[in-house]
Amino acid sequence: MNEFLSQAFVTLLVIIDPFAVVPVFVSLTRNETAAVKLRTAKKACTIAAIILFSFAFLGDKLLDLMSISEPAFRIAGGFLLLLAAIEMVIVHDSGFRSPTGDETKEAGNRNDISVFPLAIPLIAGPGALTSVVVLMRQAEAIDYKAQIGVVFLMLLVVAITYFSLRIGNRMMKLLGITGTNVLTRVFGVILAALAVQNMIHGITIVLKGIIKA
Repeated sequence: MNEFLSQAFVTLLVIIDPFAVVPVFVSLTRNETAAVKLRTAKKACTIAAIILFSFAFLGDKLLDLMSISEPAFRIAGGFLLLLAAIEMVIVHDSGFRSPTGDETKEAGNRNDISVFPLAIPLIAGPGALTSVVVLMRQAEAIDYKAQIGVVFLMLLVVAITYFSLRIGNRMMKLLGITGTNVLTRVFGVILAALAVQNMIHGITIVLKGIIKA
């Protein structure tokens, strides 16, 4: 179980990528006071945590309701995560794990950016939601402790994101855009490997079922 939880933590950390959220947060709150920045970061992370927590327990039931099998979701989820990984490696915003140019421009005209684009899609984006459901399905096959572990790690990554936003200005001075992009690329390579592993596992389950039949 320890190996599974380690993999779960790495998956959630690289797909949410707290360090990649910082530049957008700093840019959109550059004219705000320290108190407003703190409140925005806290609200965004709270909303993201609620969304991810809800999806962790309701997403699986929704898939069961739609008769979507675990192998099918593993393959589809792995493919989507691979797309996110490719986006991270080439540092290109397609809108899958970050807002598009038009969405960022719209967010710049909003007074409250905590829901969009911070909570969604920067923190609790499609990739993060997909990862949570995949991990919860894997944890279900182990035991309830593994499920609790996934939820705890999910909240831990959100907490890391909140801490990153709190020290956003200092982090940007330290890393800069280049440093942030380097970290994002490294995370992207790791995520690509995890995504391919998920797809291979799903395909393996399907092939075993065909051979037994």
